[in-house]
Amino acid sequence: MVSEFILVGFSNFPQHLLPAFFLLYLLMYLFTLLGNLIIMATVWSERSLHTPMYLFLCALSTSEILFTVAVTPRMLVDMLSSHRSITFVACASQMFFSFTFGFTHSFLLMIMGYDRYVAICHPLRYNVLMSTHTCARLVSWTWAGGSVMGMMVTLIVFHLTFCGSNMIQHFGCHVFSLLKLSCGKETSSVTLGVILVCVTALMGCLFFIILSYVFIVAAILRIPSAEGRHKTFSTCVSHLTVVIVHYGFASIIYLKPKGPHSMDSNTLMTTTYTVFTPFLSPIIFSLRNKELKNAIKKSFQRKFSPLST
Repeated sequence: MVSEFILVGFSNFPQHLLPAFFLLYLLMYLFTLLGNLIIMATVWSERSLHTPMYLFLCALSTSEILFTVAVTPRMLVDMLSSHRSITFVACASQMFFSFTFGFTHSFLLMIMGYDRYVAICHPLRYNVLMSTHTCARLVSWTWAGGSVMGMMVTLIVFHLTFCGSNMIQHFGCHVFSLLKLSCGKETSSVTLGVILVCVTALMGCLFFIILSYVFIVAAILRIPSAEGRHKTFSTCVSHLTVVIVHYGFASIIYLKPKGPHSMDSNTLMTTTYTVFTPFLSPIIFSLRNKELKNAIKKSFQRKFSPLST
């Protein structure tokens, strides 16, 4: 039985570029933590933001922080290390937490789409349909669902027997890179099962998000004034942008043709996706959401310029 794995993803990467990318990813990592913490602190301190939409945004920021902490620090250390090994238990833990927080992120984006659908298509029933109890239950379900998905995939993969090479052709414990190291008759069926589980969950979330926006657009088009249509749609822009970034980057990475000599470009794209998408989310929500942006400015003014307020 394999006791540890060797991560060789960065071995195929141009070594002279690693320090520069290390600094870039480190800055993105720190900004991701800071940006999401600012959003959470602002929502917590501003009573005007104590609404379902911002409760879901806080949960989304939490999932992004935890996903980033579970993956990025290890990746940054390995970028400057010559011995990139990871124990069997640590590898399983990394896979579990990355899948748990990754799927939770997708489930939360789906719930946020449902929240916008209720707010725009059923405004008179919004307070009933999206009560505090309902919102707390929805958030709990997303975290429970993410945990179940993470546990299921991790148990399926690490139930296999790993023989021969212990070199993972990735910067982390990537599920498909690990499956290539397994042996036995069940490997192909397990690979197919993991693909079906992941694709079904992610495409299911995307389907419900698209369905929500179909009804949202139909409702917006029935608003008589252009100003009303613009104001209503502006409440969805930040969420829609994050969805496009999240699924757009993932599609580029996982659906692009794999060339025989594209290992270094694959490493660059997957590391950038891992760091860049959580980095973008707080920027998008703070810049595209006028209410949140004003609340952040108000909080900073109250904190650093008490006399002016």
